[in-house]
Amino acid sequence: MIKKGIILAGGHGTRMSPLTKAVNKQLLPIYDKPLIYYPLSILMLAKIKDILIIINKGQLNQYKKLLPNGDNLGIKITYKEQLYPKGLPDAFILGENFIEKNNVALILGDNFFYGQSLSKTLLNCVKLKNGAKVLLHKVSKPELYGVAKIKSKNKIISIKEKPKKYFSDLAITGLYFFDKDVVKFSKQLKPSKRGELEITDLLNKYKKKHKLYADYIGRGGAWLDTGSIEDFYKTSAFVSAIENRQGFKISCIEEIALNNKWIGSKSIKNAINFYGKCQYSEYLKKLI
Repeated sequence: MIKKGIILAGGHGTRMSPLTKAVNKQLLPIYDKPLIYYPLSILMLAKIKDILIIINKGQLNQYKKLLPNGDNLGIKITYKEQLYPKGLPDAFILGENFIEKNNVALILGDNFFYGQSLSKTLLNCVKLKNGAKVLLHKVSKPELYGVAKIKSKNKIISIKEKPKKYFSDLAITGLYFFDKDVVKFSKQLKPSKRGELEITDLLNKYKKKHKLYADYIGRGGAWLDTGSIEDFYKTSAFVSAIENRQGFKISCIEEIALNNKWIGSKSIKNAINFYGKCQYSEYLKKLI
């Protein structure tokens, strides 16, 4: 069972400059809440309570104003500063003391997931004992993504990064689940031509051992990247449409904590006072 999770919220967000010159991208709003709430909510839906957030150096105070230590959510949040981006597997090297000898989940801080059966899928993924598992999503333009080819029993037999010719339409999303060997394997990697450790190389280490598996975002589910300003607007529009039509909030971290029975009504009242007079607080009032 995976009980630890990492949110990789580093990077300079250069495609969103000048907005990201003053504020970390994950603290910018996706409709009515900061982007960081969305990946955090995914780990919480997976019942993961011990979370490490990797951030840029010098941005710790910004995050702690919003998410101090997780006590208000019944979870534990710690932070690790990253001097500069070195690739996704570097998260496991930086987080070695956090991971210790445990299995761990990794979610990219700018990825958005949504789906009716998503919680069930997440709870299945955290049951991982050995190997690695990635979450796949069917896409119409596989040439834009890293994609995986699947054999029986959801075993991945091949991975290609942005294939020019059709290879598979199952894109590898920014949500991964690894066993305790992930730190050791990450340390064995060598930087690619662009000077970073590549997640594909890490996944291939598991594939060679026949221990790389897949799960899926079902039909009707959504996986969106928020790497550019246009992506931010599109994702915000998606959240706005769902929330305003159906009346519930996506990735309301206090609601998830309450449903998981990690907090009670007192914590919800404290959250209402913290946020002040706003639509988010009005929604929280309906929970108690």
